[in-house]
Amino acid sequence: MKVAVLIKQVPDTTARISIAGGSVDEGSISKWTISPYDEYALEAALKLQSESGAKVVAITLGPQRSSKSLIDAAAVGADELIHVLYEGTSGSLSLQGALAAAVRKSEADIVLAGKQAADTNSGSTAPGVAQMLGLPCVGLVSEVKAVDGNFVATRSTSSGMERVSVNGPCVFAFDKGDEELRRPNVRGIMMAKKKPIESLSPADLGVSMEDGGVNVESVGYPPEKPAGQTFQGAASASEVVTKLREEANVI
Repeated sequence: MKVAVLIKQVPDTTARISIAGGSVDEGSISKWTISPYDEYALEAALKLQSESGAKVVAITLGPQRSSKSLIDAAAVGADELIHVLYEGTSGSLSLQGALAAAVRKSEADIVLAGKQAADTNSGSTAPGVAQMLGLPCVGLVSEVKAVDGNFVATRSTSSGMERVSVNGPCVFAFDKGDEELRRPNVRGIMMAKKKPIESLSPADLGVSMEDGGVNVESVGYPPEKPAGQTFQGAASASEVVTKLREEANVI
């Protein structure tokens, strides 16, 4: 069995984001990391690896710097690494098409991904890739097990936790789970640096990145919040109540 994990390199959650010319200034970002929900998908793939002997292939799409995320995945146990090298920007549909083509090339039996990326939060990658592959997609998953040829996923719902059994290939989109994420040791890091990365262009996969369906026109900071107001003494109680009712709409 082969498990494909889709991972995306995003700015670290503690990194300061600067905007220049209507777009994110990537050169100002000091630290990049694997998107957190993708880390849970990777952890689930590694559990399948240890429990059933599955082979894990990590797939990413992005510029040259994104290869660091593949090396990080290899350092904790990923067996194969595929980098769809693309330096430009494109809409969601083109990105999903390229990732779906990479999954086909990997000949994976199951696809795991995070429910959303930490930078865009769109949540469209897993269901989009599933649609292009003609596969079912199960979201909000926290665990996947291989049971008698099927895949059983544990997922959260509004009424509690449920288990979903899927017969055959499927795409699973991961939420935060209870598993403690493994971190690479020195041996894993050294071995990962020697692991080959299969670098492919969208053209190699037979896909075009020109029509993505969605284009980002500009990026900007949210409006600054107005300065706070301070009230002291019992005499200001009626004014506070009025503001809470008419301006804040909390009472």
